[in-house]
Amino acid sequence: MRLLHTMLRVGNLQRSIDFYTQVLGMRLLRTSENPEYKYSLAFVGYEDGNPGQAEIELTYNWGTESYDLGNAYGHIALGVPDAYAACDKIKASGGNVTREAGPVKGGTTVIAFVTDPDGYKIELIQRAEGGTGGGLR
Repeated sequence: MRLLHTMLRVGNLQRSIDFYTQVLGMRLLRTSENPEYKYSLAFVGYEDGNPGQAEIELTYNWGTESYDLGNAYGHIALGVPDAYAACDKIKASGGNVTREAGPVKGGTTVIAFVTDPDGYKIELIQRAEGGTGGGLR
């Protein structure tokens, strides 16, 4: 077994595609429309066609502009080679950094947090061993 994707419900599909591709450097991998059930899907990720790479499925239910995120959801984590530089790039691209890069409380691992346009949390974890991060390098 392997992780295929994480699904997030979004209030504006194009706004979310723009965030994940332009701010976080992912690629739009594929889209689909389902008029009968009134929803649209977009899959984003860093490596198109790599069967070992998990993706994010952005689901837009037509006519639903926002969701209650609840308190059970935590975050998506992305590996980046330099969390400080990634935060600078995200801010320069119009992204929202909610926790600047720095060591995790009680440890030495450098992390940061950003939020996407729908308020979902994304953790950036600095990983020197070429950690994934696509356009965040």
